[in-house]
Amino acid sequence: MIEVTIGIGGAAGDGLDKAGDTLAKTASRLGLHLFAYNSYQSVIRGGHIWLRLRVAERKVYSHGDHLNVLIALNQDSIERHAREVEPGGAVLFNSDRFRCDTALLPDGVITVPLPVNELTKPFGRLPTVMQNTVAVGALVYLLKLDFESVASVLDDTFRHKGPEVVQQNVRVAQAGYNYAKERFVPLGYQWNFIRVRRPFMTGNEALALGAVAAGCKFYSAYPMTPASSILHWMASHGEKCGVVVKQCEDELAVVNMAIGAGYAGVRAMCGTSGGGFALMTEAVGQAGMIEAPVVIVEVQRGGPSTGLPTKTEQGDLNQVFGASEGEYPRIIVAPSDVVDCYYTTAQAFNLAEKYQLPVIVVSDLLLAEHPETIEPDALRPDVPIERGEIVREWPSDNGVYRRYAFTESGISPRALPGTGNTLHVAGTDEHDEEGILISDVFTTPPVRRKIMEKRMKKVELALQELEPPSLEGPRDAEVTLIGWGSTRGVIREALELLAQRGIRGNQLHIKWLHPFHATEVTQILKSARKTICVEVNFTGQFARFLRAETGFSVDDTILKYDGEPFEPHHIAEEVQAILEGRARSKDVTLEEAREMAYHYIRTHLDDKVRPGEIRRENGAQPSWRIQIVAVESGESKGTLYIHAATGALLAWEPYPEKKSVQHEHSR
Repeated sequence: MIEVTIGIGGAAGDGLDKAGDTLAKTASRLGLHLFAYNSYQSVIRGGHIWLRLRVAERKVYSHGDHLNVLIALNQDSIERHAREVEPGGAVLFNSDRFRCDTALLPDGVITVPLPVNELTKPFGRLPTVMQNTVAVGALVYLLKLDFESVASVLDDTFRHKGPEVVQQNVRVAQAGYNYAKERFVPLGYQWNFIRVRRPFMTGNEALALGAVAAGCKFYSAYPMTPASSILHWMASHGEKCGVVVKQCEDELAVVNMAIGAGYAGVRAMCGTSGGGFALMTEAVGQAGMIEAPVVIVEVQRGGPSTGLPTKTEQGDLNQVFGASEGEYPRIIVAPSDVVDCYYTTAQAFNLAEKYQLPVIVVSDLLLAEHPETIEPDALRPDVPIERGEIVREWPSDNGVYRRYAFTESGISPRALPGTGNTLHVAGTDEHDEEGILISDVFTTPPVRRKIMEKRMKKVELALQELEPPSLEGPRDAEVTLIGWGSTRGVIREALELLAQRGIRGNQLHIKWLHPFHATEVTQILKSARKTICVEVNFTGQFARFLRAETGFSVDDTILKYDGEPFEPHHIAEEVQAILEGRARSKDVTLEEAREMAYHYIRTHLDDKVRPGEIRRENGAQPSWRIQIVAVESGESKGTLYIHAATGALLAWEPYPEKKSVQHEHSR
């Protein structure tokens, strides 16, 4: 399979998103598949942004673990990422502003310096950000993509600014393309362009579309990364799609508005991240108590507290299980990819109304924000809509309306406000069939017992219609990898890597977290030879939950908690170590030592230096010895020592500045 991974590095404000978007849409219109991931910081300007775009002729399920081309929009990106480019690749940069020391490049990697000022001079004075358009044009030639498709994308992107802006961008890209064509040889990619135009979208966009397809009429939220783009999409499309969108003052208002809307009879959803969900939790129990349907989206990010607002994690599993006090019926589901986000959200509305309870959709930053191509017909608009049993009328001779009637199924007759003869109290205190509170004067233990049983019956009933997980891959595998949520794709590709190394593996991916298919999961796992749970958190939260639900303890875990998602090689290497019985060290690696050195440089020094030679010293205190050198001259400026085990900064020893020697000349 032909594939290429393009890395675009720069600072916030350098236009990485536009460059990446242009390349992605160009490739998708040519019929290629894409998967992108943007590692960005919580700043509007500055910082380090690292966007990777993986392009391939067949479907890819992660952003991969290679780097073939680097577009560096600042010097820092050259320093940090040029050494990652694999042989046969290239580094593109604005040679008027930056330089690429050949010492940074692996053998077989070429530099593509672009004299941006010279190339854009015919078009008048242009903003610095246009350097990315020059680089895109040059890269299109090097990768042998179709320039007409680039021009079409630029036309769509800038049409709202008028034809002059469109033409300016197309000409600037053409200048980069022509320059590369005159001076460089293509990198050797021979694509088969089938020109099937595939949508390129994120999990949050798919989730919002799924809600609209399911008939969502109310969405409330308070902006909180990485759930904010659901609010952005809804705000932009709400009027056209018939959705009332409310940006509230805080998450307490958010969830209570959504619950109120669901209780009133419209399909309602709200969204937030972990910190916002922490504020919502009492109200989640309220929805369970008054049996109001509502869909709540919880998009995980690095925690605890404010944590890492722009980084990914699967650390909120315990929180969604323990949301609110006491026990109440709810459904918790974790979609695994973009298409799954669409259909799972639509299904969540059906479950919420059919069983009259809150449904929590658990996502994370990777799934929410990474864009990927999907097939043109992947998202069907005619999703099933099941609103459950709703009382349309209640004749006066039908007796007293009991909103919370004890039924065999646990589902009581739901009447919307305004329905004649159905007046009732929806109290958040415990109540009887009619809604009369039993928390004070009318306390009655038997009623409490039966209404608890009534509510919880709904969970058992719901489990029967939820699709149980199934084993993917060969039955006689040496190892079974267990995952949930966004790790499905990267586990799949890790298994492909393992297969290339002669290791047969399969995977069990869990979507429905509560209620849980304990019987089916136990049946699958009891035949597994070696089980490893793969999670993006520190404590192996799902592995613990699995043991609690089934009594089954996995043999080992592979955990990641640095804010970045798994890459296939991470999982494959860990699996190999486990199978071979090798100890897995948590010491700082060479690559991590270099990254920590960059952190020290950014926070204590200046961007005129970079890490040079790095070597490990295994003395009484094993450490990494990192030479810090000048970017321009390569002259040593000092030595940084980092503890290999703890990551602690042991010492920074700057070299004394050399004094210039003055000579007296005799007359």
